[in-house]
Formats: sequence, C-alpha cells, structure tokens
Amino acid sequence: MTTTHATPATGPMGWAAQAEAWLDARGKGAWIAAMVLGFIAFWPIGLAILFYMIWSKRMFTSSGCGKRARALQHADIAARPSGNSAFDAYKSDTLRRLEEEQRAFDTFLQRLRESRDKAEFDAFMDERLRAAREATGEAAPGTGPEAGDPPADRAS
Repeated sequence: MTTTHATPATGPMGWAAQAEAWLDARGKGAWIAAMVLGFIAFWPIGLAILFYMIWSKRMFTSSGCGKRARALQHADIAARPSGNSAFDAYKSDTLRRLEEEQRAFDTFLQRLRESRDKAEFDAFMDERLRAAREATGEAAPGTGPEAGDPPADRAS
C-alpha cells in the first residue's frame, strides 16, 4: 500500500514570492548578488532583476529591505514575550484594544462611505428626475394648483 502526501500547489507566483521574501530578508546585498549571478548565468535574467529592483525602488532604499520584510520583522518582535509577565499582559491587552479600535474605525469608515455614496446617489436621482420633469414640462411635486396655491385669475 502506498501513501501519498498532499502538498499545497504553490504555482508559478508562489516560488517567486518566496524568493522575493527571502531576498528581502537578507537586504540589498542579496538583491545585488542575485542580479550579478543572473547576468553571469544568462544576461536577460540579470537585466530583469535590475529592472525589477528599479521598478520596486529596492535600489534606492536606505535600509535595503522591502516594506513586507520590515513589517514581518516588527510583527515578530511584537509577538515575542519579554519575560516580564506584567508587561506581556499589558502589551497583549493594549494590542487587543488597538485591534478592536481599528475594526471599529474601519466599520465607521465603511458606514461613512456608504452614507456619502447614498447621498450622492440620491442627489443624482433627484437631479435626473428634475431634468426629466423639465424636459416634459411637468410641474415639480408640491407646486401648482393641486398643492393648494390659489389660481392666478382668482387673486385680487
């Protein structure tokens, strides 16, 4: 009986993303070394790496690491226990509270966007209705003799 092990399919972008993360973790020197090796192996590979480094601004950053690598490093530092249980409890409570505030703020922003979109849509529909009434010559609702205005010939 043979057993098979299911491995997740990484696809063509999976290995590229892993290579990018690996190079980012090692800094600008690793990117330059990869570019030089690419030029030695096959010049279009080195040229492609050079263009990617310029396009992603990896050539001009002072630290040499990408934003993702720095974010992962900061997340790793934040998750590590300090050894002081009181501080660790305070830190976890503060992080939990900040995450709740972030979720509440995101919810608020979503409601704000929805209300703004609804107001813009209502204004658009009112303008469209007004333009259609003006084009057909109809009176707007709430105006004219049916709204309780006295007719012009009876006014004395």
